[in-house]
Amino acid sequence: MRLSVLRFARLNPSVKELRLHLCQTGEESKGVRDFVNTRYVQLKRDNPTLPILVRECSGVQPRVWARYELGKEKSVTLTNATAEDVSKHIESLGKAQ
Repeated sequence: MRLSVLRFARLNPSVKELRLHLCQTGEESKGVRDFVNTRYVQLKRDNPTLPILVRECSGVQPRVWARYELGKEKSVTLTNATAEDVSKHIESLGKAQ
């Protein structure tokens, strides 16, 4: 795997927080768990001041939330998404506002 594939762009400064919701055992959360295990560290390195919260709850639908300035939030469902899909959704939320 090329290093550039693992590189995250610096997220827009208007993003104030990222939250990942996932189930610890559910099959529909497998891609999100893979993302956390393999790509979380690089995302945090590329965005050191951004709070990134990982919330695990049994039976929850996997989802990523981005909180922006003035409390505005956007979310994307991650049901059956791969780790690569999760990366793409985070990058798109990081560019949005």
